[in-house]
Amino acid sequence: MSKKAKGTMSQRLTLLRKQKGMTQNDLAVKAGISKAQMSRYMTKDAQPSASVLSKIADALGVSADYLLNGDTDAKAVASLSHAEVIQQYKEVDQLPADERGIVIKVVAALLRDYRTRKAYA
Repeated sequence: MSKKAKGTMSQRLTLLRKQKGMTQNDLAVKAGISKAQMSRYMTKDAQPSASVLSKIADALGVSADYLLNGDTDAKAVASLSHAEVIQQYKEVDQLPADERGIVIKVVAALLRDYRTRKAYA
């Protein structure tokens, strides 16, 4: 069962933005929206369209469900603490199948080597 983060969407946006060391303008640019539009979402608790919500969630490395509802299921929590990995995964997922397979093999080898080193440390 998932848990809910407290607060409103605007409070979650503000918290995430600050955790990532971003200004409102930084987040607006990264999400591809205007500063004024971002300000409305952060201060007036206005609700963005689905497409804008998706862009903001991607820019912050969280799920849209987390922004809207405060859902802190495992996926949302993982993306909060490892936004860069999630973003890179999304990019790898867009590669052609043969190149994606190569990346997956390289990552698997790195993880295997890490586990081996850890086991013998």
